[in-house]
Amino acid sequence: MIIEPAAEIVDREIRQRTATRFRSAGIRLPKLSELAAPGTAMPSALADVDPDQPDPKNLFRVHWHNGANRRDLVETPEHVVLPPALTGVPAKIVVALGNRFPMIKAHKVLAAYGCLMPRIVTGAFDPARHRAVWPSTGNYCRGGVAISRILGCHGLAVLPEGMSRERFEWLERWVGDPSDVRRTPGSESNVKEIYDACRALAEEPDTIILNQFSEFGNYIAHRAVTGPALESIFQAVQADTDLKPAAFVAASGSAGTLAAGDYLKERLGTSIAVVEALACPTLLYNGYGEHNIQGIGDKHVPLIHNVFNTDFVVGVSDTASDDLNLVFNSSVGRSYLAQHKSVDQEALASLADFGLSSIANILGAIKLAKYLDLGPDDAILTVATDGAEMYGTELAKAEARRPGGQFDQLAAAEAFGQHVLGVATDHILELNHRDRERIFNLGYYTWVEQQGVPLEQFDARRRPAFWTGLMDLVPAWDALIEDFNDA
Repeated sequence: MIIEPAAEIVDREIRQRTATRFRSAGIRLPKLSELAAPGTAMPSALADVDPDQPDPKNLFRVHWHNGANRRDLVETPEHVVLPPALTGVPAKIVVALGNRFPMIKAHKVLAAYGCLMPRIVTGAFDPARHRAVWPSTGNYCRGGVAISRILGCHGLAVLPEGMSRERFEWLERWVGDPSDVRRTPGSESNVKEIYDACRALAEEPDTIILNQFSEFGNYIAHRAVTGPALESIFQAVQADTDLKPAAFVAASGSAGTLAAGDYLKERLGTSIAVVEALACPTLLYNGYGEHNIQGIGDKHVPLIHNVFNTDFVVGVSDTASDDLNLVFNSSVGRSYLAQHKSVDQEALASLADFGLSSIANILGAIKLAKYLDLGPDDAILTVATDGAEMYGTELAKAEARRPGGQFDQLAAAEAFGQHVLGVATDHILELNHRDRERIFNLGYYTWVEQQGVPLEQFDARRRPAFWTGLMDLVPAWDALIEDFNDA
């Protein structure tokens, strides 16, 4: 396995055929620099394009600067500053909203573009012949299917059978054939089963696996695009105050979003905290288990996780995210927050922007704020990967698990008191060098022993220069995209 993406053309004939094919279909690819600073080269009539349709112009919406209607362009990415009444801490918890992205209403469509685009512009992927396989625990495979549909190529989603019904309903609407959705055993924690399915698929002709956990295009896209978006948000929130950027918090998942933390640490000096499910504490305790914080993978360390630049690991309970999903996204829960916690209507309305992993990120930010004893002049940045609409059936499941199958205001008060106001600073690990070594070494068993990554390439990731060097690919890819579009 070659883990570093190409920066040069590998097959000129395929590349030229694809350019001709895209010209006929009216497809133009956005540069990463254009997604980081949209508005510099937007296609005409974009406002008239439905953000939920597989229109090639929607590629130019694969960024954080979409407005609430996902049609308008905004200078500062959409975000929420959660009030202390909702977090129980004086620090400002600033949440970037991922459900403003087109087609899938989640930021994973950016990762999918970052993984396939380099193969397109280097001629390593032939849309007329190759099948793109998108292994995922939910949103990335939806993003991959959306990008595949736009580019006119065959996309296949691989995800655990236990993910939310809404994910499968979306996929069924977007794939060309029901067999293009492959269900693997288990749920959120069963990532190896996804890899096993992909290994079998890779034996089939003209199949390319785009594994978000090992594709450095995922890391590069988030460091190049999500990082500047979060910096822009912080600058808008800071304004002329003395607000300090304390940390960036994000769940592990594929570790792509954590790349934005590398950007923020370099630019703003923030610490980086990775959130994981307490029921499957892989990074915390080399542990294992099952959980329902859908959207984060575990039982392994992603290849694209820059472990030696990570400062904290924060464990969050999936019972907390399930219960708070009820509090945040039910009329009973919102009524309790309004009447008894004086949460204003604007903040209440924003709760629909938070899915399960988004709630986990917020809880991780609250725990870290308590652990670091942060005050009103401190800010923690995090992301809401997707919104509540992906988890309507999960609400019903969580309510059914309540005593008597009911969720009333007393239950809302108990859940909010336990999981927010009463959240403790347990299961937080402040990483020293040995801790980072342990976590890094844990990845050996997945990537070298199971997936065949050469040891020297695996070990190269120890060096900070490896990660900063990856960003040299951004101008190289942008130049390839420009030449490809001209062709």
